[in-house]
Amino acid sequence: MSRTFHIATLLAAALGTGACATTSAAPGLTTLAHADIVGTDGRPAGRATLSESQGAVSLTVSAQGLASGPHGIHLHAVGKCEGPAFTTAAGHLNPAMHQHGSMNPAGPHLGDLPNIVVQADGTGTATLTIPGDWNGLASAIFDADGTALVIHAAADDYKTDPSGNSGARIACGVFTRG
Repeated sequence: MSRTFHIATLLAAALGTGACATTSAAPGLTTLAHADIVGTDGRPAGRATLSESQGAVSLTVSAQGLASGPHGIHLHAVGKCEGPAFTTAAGHLNPAMHQHGSMNPAGPHLGDLPNIVVQADGTGTATLTIPGDWNGLASAIFDADGTALVIHAAADDYKTDPSGNSGARIACGVFTRG
């Protein structure tokens, strides 16, 4: 099975209800949430956007100013990004208490996402389609302490618990509605 299917299944199974949305400029696309990502130096490092179109939810992460190569990206349990180490984002978002990684027999958990590949010019984009209900996802993203998206220094190996061996946190953004 594909990593997208595993993540989508986990998202659909682990989530409750409640949401709000605003419409973006693109026809048929509704922007549900976004996170402005900053690097360890406080400079802009990209943006993550949760959108919905025709009942499907997608997460798009656009990065800039990062070292080339693959980088782990994860949803973290607390919507707080205090640099330079971004430890205030806490561990991965894991309401079902699974281990980390789509290749781990006891995983994956909600915070698991595919790697983003950054090109030689320092930019990269990753898009993950999440079939299912935005209302349920919103209750996990906008719980009492919010959710952050963190980009790590190294690639996620998709199996090592708790973080996929993905190294230091090099960029972080907190999700807000719309």
